[in-house]
Amino acid sequence: MTPLTIAIGSYGVTRALKDKSVATDRLPLDFVEIAPITKAMRRMVRSLDLDISEMAFTTYLCAKAQGKPITAIPVFLTRNFHHWAAFRHVAAGIGSPKDLEGRRVVVNRGYTVTTGLWLRGILKTEYGVDLRRITWMPTDDEHVAEYVAPDNVDYAWRGRDAGELLLSRAADAGIGDIKADAPAIRPLIPEARRAGFAYYRRTGIYPINHTVVVRDDVLAATPALAGDLVALFEAAKAPYLAQLAAGAATSPADDAAREVGRRVAGDPFPYGIAANRTAIEAIVDFAVDQQVIPRRLGIGELFAPGTLGHL
Repeated sequence: MTPLTIAIGSYGVTRALKDKSVATDRLPLDFVEIAPITKAMRRMVRSLDLDISEMAFTTYLCAKAQGKPITAIPVFLTRNFHHWAAFRHVAAGIGSPKDLEGRRVVVNRGYTVTTGLWLRGILKTEYGVDLRRITWMPTDDEHVAEYVAPDNVDYAWRGRDAGELLLSRAADAGIGDIKADAPAIRPLIPEARRAGFAYYRRTGIYPINHTVVVRDDVLAATPALAGDLVALFEAAKAPYLAQLAAGAATSPADDAAREVGRRVAGDPFPYGIAANRTAIEAIVDFAVDQQVIPRRLGIGELFAPGTLGHL
């Protein structure tokens, strides 16, 4: 079998794949290093010149809705609780999420960024925010070039720094990974990490961020490929989970993964449909509500047939 080109980030769960300590002759992989990994996502949806790629889940939903010939496997390389990603300027008079209505809110990168989608969904469902009454200000265009945003998304701020826009009061609040180390910029949701875990306890939703997609022609050429890939990613994750359990992995990211594992009762990076159905259905619902996709996409449309039975 000709090696398949693959672009994925370097994480604890992918280390054994990338150093080839977990491998199989049945599935030779040619790793393409692209940094940051978001560039690989854009490259995949625009040129389809990789066989396999990591992809932000909202980018994937948007691409799928636009008919891009790619399909996911139920492997989720990154995930997060997103309450931390909302910020306000202290002079803006914003005391609670509901006060965002009628305001301009800068979005770090594109409107369809997965963190933004999750956070907007949380603002609406948990705090009663009317998302239509907010002007969203993305600082970049979208990975999927064909996407057309709703009328309350203002792309005039592309190329600007989200933190600077917030500091200058061009925006009253911001969402995403905003770099603004200044006393005037404060979190919108207090004790965000605790709020995220409380959200999980209430809803059962453990948000997914990045999945893995495969070009449809590659899947068609090798029907067993999707299932083999899931098994390979599972095998690569196992030594990392063992390191976490033994206390051998000690970086801040490892410590965070251990804490999440305690909070969600087990594997901090669950793969498969069954363990993630609640989160998948929630992110699809949020995407429809926020006009990222025009209709609800079902599990059978989103994931390769050979993976639908994976637990």
